[in-house]
Amino acid sequence: MPELPEVETVRRGLEKMILGAKIEHVKVLYPKIINGDPSDFCRLLQEREILSLDRRGKYLIFNFSGDLSMISHLRMEGKYFVKKSSDPLEKHTHIVFFLHNGRQLRYNDVRKFGRMELVPTVQRYEVAGIKKLGPEPTAALFDATSFFANLRKKKKVIKTTLLDQTLVAGLGNIYADEVLWLSRIHPETPACNLTEDDAKLLHDNIIAELAKAIKAGGTTIKTYTDAFQHSGSFQFDLHVYGKKGKPCERCGTSIEKIVVGQRGTHFCPSCQKVK
Repeated sequence: MPELPEVETVRRGLEKMILGAKIEHVKVLYPKIINGDPSDFCRLLQEREILSLDRRGKYLIFNFSGDLSMISHLRMEGKYFVKKSSDPLEKHTHIVFFLHNGRQLRYNDVRKFGRMELVPTVQRYEVAGIKKLGPEPTAALFDATSFFANLRKKKKVIKTTLLDQTLVAGLGNIYADEVLWLSRIHPETPACNLTEDDAKLLHDNIIAELAKAIKAGGTTIKTYTDAFQHSGSFQFDLHVYGKKGKPCERCGTSIEKIVVGQRGTHFCPSCQKVK
């Protein structure tokens, strides 16, 4: 699933290619991608200009003229491509936005899990899924003291707590494993058992690791590509995710993989002890 660095990379790429473009019409090839009436979706987007693109957590937000926004969640394998109208339609393309400049913004999704929804722009941060998100993982918005205070209230294990998106937005399975390894925290440690020093280290590693991943264009494990159809490169900087059986970079102990909250979880049994 694309996590915050991948979604941010997609946003930046699309911003370079479609900002200011006007939508001529929309073709919906798989209606279940749309939350709401697909006919209304197509009608409401006609002649709208793409004014800006935002991101909140793992959500992309397209802001159009006339106080209309589209909330887009890529889920497992959603992708956006910008193509010439004359280019053949790729397999698994489900939504096509025809632009006035002869190009098309195409939404491609092998598993068809992605979703799009139109909302008034003033309500874009109040929709279900976005409203309850925690702060963005930046030094300006993500406060270490508040993070520790909130962890103290959580009895769930820290891996599950990080994935629920309410304490900090954007962490998924890959980066949760990475920041826990960097912080020497076992993924099954109850969140409330972390010390203030543990929480501060975890907080700082979350900010730093996601910033590094954004700079690298995200992580490509299987099929992720950005809006230019380029793979990310952060997979070459991963320390623990996908490293089952390989030696830990710090101590040489074999990395183990377990299931935590129904998610495959990688950790070092020597460096990361349950508290």
